[in-house]
Amino acid sequence: MEETSRNQFLETEPLGKLMRGYSVPCIISLLVGALYNIVDQIFIANADYLGSYGNAANTVVYPLTVLALALAVMIGDGCCAYVSLCLGAKDYTKAHRSVGNAIVLCVLISVVMMAAYLIFQNPILTLFGGRVNEMTFHHSQEYFFYITLGIPAYMFGQGMNPVIRSDGSPRFAMACTLTGAFINIIFDPIFIYVFHWGMMGAAVATVMGQVVTALLTIWYFFHTKAVRLSRESFRFNTDVIHRFVPLGGTSFLSQFSLVLAMMAIQNMVLKYGALDPVFGQEQYAQIPMAVLGIVMKFFQIVISITVGMSAGCAPIAGYNIGAGRKDRVKRLFQYLLLSEACLGFVAMLIVELMPRQLIGIFGAANESAYYTNFAIKSFRVYLCMMIMACVNKATFIYLQGIGKALISTVLSLIREVVFGVGFALLLPIFFGLDGVLLSMPVSDVLTFIISLIAIGFTFRELSAG
Repeated sequence: MEETSRNQFLETEPLGKLMRGYSVPCIISLLVGALYNIVDQIFIANADYLGSYGNAANTVVYPLTVLALALAVMIGDGCCAYVSLCLGAKDYTKAHRSVGNAIVLCVLISVVMMAAYLIFQNPILTLFGGRVNEMTFHHSQEYFFYITLGIPAYMFGQGMNPVIRSDGSPRFAMACTLTGAFINIIFDPIFIYVFHWGMMGAAVATVMGQVVTALLTIWYFFHTKAVRLSRESFRFNTDVIHRFVPLGGTSFLSQFSLVLAMMAIQNMVLKYGALDPVFGQEQYAQIPMAVLGIVMKFFQIVISITVGMSAGCAPIAGYNIGAGRKDRVKRLFQYLLLSEACLGFVAMLIVELMPRQLIGIFGAANESAYYTNFAIKSFRVYLCMMIMACVNKATFIYLQGIGKALISTVLSLIREVVFGVGFALLLPIFFGLDGVLLSMPVSDVLTFIISLIAIGFTFRELSAG
């Protein structure tokens, strides 16, 4: 009976209180996860012996870490959603089996990915625009090699973080990522500025933090709350995997499609930057790549908050769907959409009013005026529709959390692949480098129209329940 009542508060506590209690730790966890790469880039950019070359190299490698994250969150978020539904329906057997299989699957995939990255390093870096110039490619190789060695720890820590939240421990999930990021922040300046290890130093500091996060996650699975793991939990079961993996489809696509979009964008930058009268010069060729990487990092911060709010609501919504409380699911969706719109508005004000201050954090004082001017323009154009971007992302994730995996996945595919990749390839043909910047707002506006239709249908369905 004790086990039955562990998560029952999700059906009775005020929604505002639950949203804060689950979303804030989730936001912090995701922000800290995003800060790994962002902190690396800040320290790299402000090291005079690395500068924009190191910044560009970081941008080249970044989507490859996102690809690892995509697979990790597909497993973790899918398992989180499924466990929440199981706990709401009081089915504890399916809950513990899904967690055990998620752990096994995450470990297997991470080892395969690490091996593939090590074997095909140079072709992969070339595919993501690493050969913008010789110095950028050299730094990319160095950074990528050491980051790759940490892929299993990174994927395990990130993938199992939502599983810990679904078990009723959002604060511990937050503490895991906070501890790892704190280690990264401490050792980054030591390795880069004191030891002069360059890109290797930034990567090693990152991997150290990821290993600590993974170790804390392993410890937690010996001390779970609502889900009790046993040897049977880890018995590979394809039926269980087929149940929870599709629920992580939106999370996977939102990250994987970001990888595709970045690959398209980085190759368009490489192609059309070479045709630009300024950036076609060897000494300035890396600037567009470095700048767009920085703009994407700010976007990643905002989206981490967006996803954190939505993912924090997912266990609450999933439990209440399982318990038949559609009224609470609808009200929670309303609270979430309003919060996301406010977040997007604040983010838009920041990028439109303070782009010079933002770029200054990433070593603009050491760069040419071309660097600063292109960065200001990039922030203001690329991120001008942040309100719609936040609402779109929240809609995808919330629909996934209430078990609507198909519609969530379709919406995510339209935004990230059809629009995100399509416009990144199409618009530069007509507008050159400006077309790369326009691809983001155009995609968000069109997706927002479709999202409003999905939101309307969902509200009607929840009202009729």
